[in-house]
Amino acid sequence: MATGGVKKQALEAVVLAGGAGSRFGGGKLTAPWRGGALIDGALAAAFAAPVRSVTVVTGADANVEGAARTLAERLNQSSRLRMVHCREHGAGMGHTLRTGIEALPADAGGAFVFLGDMPLIPTAVLARLADAVAAGAPAAAPSYEGRRGHPVLFSTALLPQLRALSGDQGARDVLRALSDRLVLVATDDPGVLVDIDRPEDLPD
Repeated sequence: MATGGVKKQALEAVVLAGGAGSRFGGGKLTAPWRGGALIDGALAAAFAAPVRSVTVVTGADANVEGAARTLAERLNQSSRLRMVHCREHGAGMGHTLRTGIEALPADAGGAFVFLGDMPLIPTAVLARLADAVAAGAPAAAPSYEGRRGHPVLFSTALLPQLRALSGDQGARDVLRALSDRLVLVATDDPGVLVDIDRPEDLPD
């Protein structure tokens, strides 16, 4: 059986959307983009992943939940959308990620972690990440020209570590501890590296 029983249990997706977007000037994830909101890119990729549900973790921006529900309805995916609010969002990404992982079903077989401000994630790489974890990797991530990108897929074996996170480090230390056991799946799409910090970063 694969590590963590991924072949027997459903994968889930978590979209981190709790930040204030201060460098953007606020309202980053709900900023207009391609006829919708910026978060639409990451959320659409999450729905395209081989997952049972998509959990969006909100925080500083009260408008994110409405944007997420609007896209889910447009994609006919409302039944797969789950919303959770992180009350400690101001303390850093670690708290936001922990909140998302804690909200997953008890039988989650692993979790993709998407960042809400990365709108150009290529969907083609997602099934390959799932294959890597099903084959025994504790975690898998895409890479472009040797640089690790997002999303990261964590096996069920790592979920307890994610539930213990705090502060602003996110899962960085968890991934660092894996060393070469973190499987990198090469892609020729730079979208795995594109994140939005300021308005001028917005892609066309």
